[in-house]
Amino acid sequence: MNAEIIAVGSEMLTPYRQDTNSLFLTKQLNDLGVEVVFKGVVGDHRERLVECIRQALSRAEILICTGGLGPTVDDLTRECVAEALGLGLRADPDILAALYARFATRRIQMSPNNARQADIIEGAEALRNPRGTAPGQFMTAQYDGERKIVILLPGPPWELEPLFQTECIPRLKALLPPRFIAVRELKLAMVPESQADLRAAPIYKRYTEVQTTILAGFGEVQLHLRTEADTEEEAQTRVDRLASELEDEFEESVFSTAGESLEKIVGYYLQMRDATISVAESCTGGYLAQRITSISGSSRYFVGGAVVYSNDLKSQFCNVPPLLIAEHGAVSKQVATAMAEGIRKRCRSTLGVGITGVAGPTGGTDEKPVGLVYIALADNLKTEVSERRFPGDRERIRHWATQQALDMIRRRLI
Repeated sequence: MNAEIIAVGSEMLTPYRQDTNSLFLTKQLNDLGVEVVFKGVVGDHRERLVECIRQALSRAEILICTGGLGPTVDDLTRECVAEALGLGLRADPDILAALYARFATRRIQMSPNNARQADIIEGAEALRNPRGTAPGQFMTAQYDGERKIVILLPGPPWELEPLFQTECIPRLKALLPPRFIAVRELKLAMVPESQADLRAAPIYKRYTEVQTTILAGFGEVQLHLRTEADTEEEAQTRVDRLASELEDEFEESVFSTAGESLEKIVGYYLQMRDATISVAESCTGGYLAQRITSISGSSRYFVGGAVVYSNDLKSQFCNVPPLLIAEHGAVSKQVATAMAEGIRKRCRSTLGVGITGVAGPTGGTDEKPVGLVYIALADNLKTEVSERRFPGDRERIRHWATQQALDMIRRRLI
């Protein structure tokens, strides 16, 4: 079965509110074997909302509306869904009594407009909402001769999420045919999106029952695999088989097969090798250290480091010879090497990383343009240096640089 989610509320069409409910609902529906095929946001406008509801009912088997169930005149979801289905509203006496009791316990007189929240669409079940005054609603209804499942949920996530889990999921399980969705996520480091698709397409196109989506980020390509089947085993087998072929194709470029971040994978390898690491950063300003230490338990392998922006600190903390900086410049292979080796010795770590570059937007020259970055990785046997020219603005260049550094660490450890 498939579903459509409509977020209701004019505030959702401003820059100040984001529809996060649909992300939660999509995950819950996918776990039930339901595919979300459309999502929409509509303001508090009666005609537009009725039109959107009718469109959704014409193309989806399950419709979920979030928001617009409050007491104010612009809370129109109940009325608009009823109009789209050609049904009336009835006042639920139990809900109305519960509303009066709720206000009475707080010693507040309930204003008359709050009674609107007790209006239930004919044929719908009221869903208890212990965290708010607006109940949800659940119903099956006929639309153009087809049976539809219609669910109305309050907008605040802290009300919606427990209500959906406790009230809606059991009802959906009783109505839905058994269907299972399996997903896998492979992540590739430092592979351009176009090259990733060029190599992956001949493989995933043979798997017609598996949907493959390629997403690109800064120094990372994600391959999302998704399929559905009558049994969990069948669905999982399909995506696992495709994932295995893609892993064989990309080999060491694959750093995760279960959605983990690159910094988390690096942490795994450092612990497996009983290794430690320290960093000396210039243009990245501590960003690499931040990414490494964002992982819980990183104190087991991250010793420390320094942000050595000035040439003096490069010499003081990393023992970079001033003559080396004078001869080659702070942004150079030689200085990156000295930074990595110096911080490793200073911190007595297994590995040391040195990063120096021009993050921009100013400071670039013809010889050393914006985006030029040197990343060095040192252990007690050798030091390797990567010279890269990253595109984009300052933040993109800094992120690219840390991604390259983490991938170098990962490859050294494997």
